[in-house]
Amino acid sequence: MARNKFDTDEEIEQKLNLKIIPRMMRWIKPYTWWMVLACFIMLVASGISLLSPYLIRTAIDQAIPAANYNMLIKISVFIVVTTLFARILLAAKLRLMTRVAQKIIVTIRKEVFTKLQALPFTYFDSRPHGKILIRVVNYVNSLSDLLSNGIIQLISDLFTLVVIVCFMLAIDVRLTLVCMAVLPVLLLVLVSMKKKQHEAWKQESYKRSNLTAYLSESLNGMKITQSFARERVNQGIFNELCDKCKKVWIRAVNMNNIIWPVVDNLSTLGVALVYMAGIAWLGDGMGGTVTVGTLVAFTGYIWRFWMPIQNLGNFYNSMVTTGAYVERIFELLDEPEDITDRDGAVELPPIRGHVTFDHVNFSYEPGNPILKDVNFTITPGTSVAIVGPTGAGKTTIVNLLTRFYNPDDGKILIDGLDIQSLQIKSIRKQVGVMLQDSFLFSGTIMENIRYGRLDATDEECIAAAKTVQAHEFIAAFPDGYNTKVTANGGGLSQGQKQLISFARVLLSDPRILILDEATSSVDTQTEKALQKGLDELLKGRTSFIIAHRLSTIRNSDIIFFVDHGEIVERGNHKELMALNGNYAHLVNGV
Repeated sequence: MARNKFDTDEEIEQKLNLKIIPRMMRWIKPYTWWMVLACFIMLVASGISLLSPYLIRTAIDQAIPAANYNMLIKISVFIVVTTLFARILLAAKLRLMTRVAQKIIVTIRKEVFTKLQALPFTYFDSRPHGKILIRVVNYVNSLSDLLSNGIIQLISDLFTLVVIVCFMLAIDVRLTLVCMAVLPVLLLVLVSMKKKQHEAWKQESYKRSNLTAYLSESLNGMKITQSFARERVNQGIFNELCDKCKKVWIRAVNMNNIIWPVVDNLSTLGVALVYMAGIAWLGDGMGGTVTVGTLVAFTGYIWRFWMPIQNLGNFYNSMVTTGAYVERIFELLDEPEDITDRDGAVELPPIRGHVTFDHVNFSYEPGNPILKDVNFTITPGTSVAIVGPTGAGKTTIVNLLTRFYNPDDGKILIDGLDIQSLQIKSIRKQVGVMLQDSFLFSGTIMENIRYGRLDATDEECIAAAKTVQAHEFIAAFPDGYNTKVTANGGGLSQGQKQLISFARVLLSDPRILILDEATSSVDTQTEKALQKGLDELLKGRTSFIIAHRLSTIRNSDIIFFVDHGEIVERGNHKELMALNGNYAHLVNGV
């Protein structure tokens, strides 16, 4: 694992893109009425809470001087009741928005996961899986709170500000202007900090993504790490990535923390200015008298005025922070799906297994061809072995047949139908693939076999296992087919995993069968037993077998020797041995 591989930051938008806001709104749209209800609750709660300073002003200026205890009791009771009612409304709003937030999380994760399943192999080949994982988990969590509580709080705070300003203007216009004198300073700070904050959080997302990617790969390769005693080296790389993540996170948090003290100090300054002006204007008669009650009430509104300002500052921080994350999510969702059904694609009908490659060329990267003018026609029921040196293009041929990739030029036909005109799912339902990497999912052995056909009965799953000679070792487990396996088949040998994977493929009953080094991890004795089952299975099916073992390929109807992306030799075992070319040299170990 190269050190610089996880220090490479992905390139995304350099500045906060406001165009992402309308795109985020579509996730909220299904919950519009929930949001409206929550917003209404917030507005009612805010409106009720804003009555208190005005009533306190009445109590100080009217009830207390007149010793009107009845009015004081009524005002006190009204304030207590409305405060409790406002708290109940806020609790209801919090419960409602928590449900909305969780629903939004599920919606986004479903959309991201659906997108991941539609992306071509090239997407996963070109980036660490940890950098993909962090988008589905961490970034979605950050986004959900902004889309739910953040927006409702924004609307509520804006409404509260308007109402507070109206109350303040109704009480005293001059004091209102004094209070707002410090707002331009706040706006200047916010504008000047926006770019720096966004950049700081973008760097934090980079480093966290790098750390997650390295951790994911390290866990997957733990056996290799311990086999080569790389623990100390890997620990050093991990510590370095952790340190970088810590540094950029602290810097980003410090950037965010600038807003709160600025707002707090400006609010304190605003209150001080109001006190100074209010005391100076007490009973001055200049366009109206500032009373003690007016000053007390106004002070109450000032603190309430700066509270939504602080909340707006926090929302701005969240928007800047989440903006860096949401760009990564949209980057994934905007990835082109190169392997998709074309317009008018039809379902592949039940096939016989006739396969044609017509002048097929392919390259993973422009200018670096992997397959060059590949031509062949295979009749139904034919077994084809593909051999050749590593990197010659053997696996690429079968990957094109299953449309894991699209050819650059040429056509691939199944029963005379161009696979580009067919629905991808219908192709893969009739083309079974057994890859060299035998992956098992967490669950029971029975569930892993049934993955090949979800409606299969237990008896059908067991029959498939018997065909590939897996039944004997499975039955030997205490729980048999209900034996639980961990991710990727922990607790099973590589050969056992391959046999279970083989049973899974066979259960799908494909008309075309692809075996990519399918017997590479089974011992010689098991292979002999497996070959008997394969001979029976391959009858009447078109099969493509990529293998290095002579015993696996010598009985094939036709053998392709692939070198540098071209089929340089073709024929059966006897014919190619008589040719005394590349295949014969391979068999003889020359």
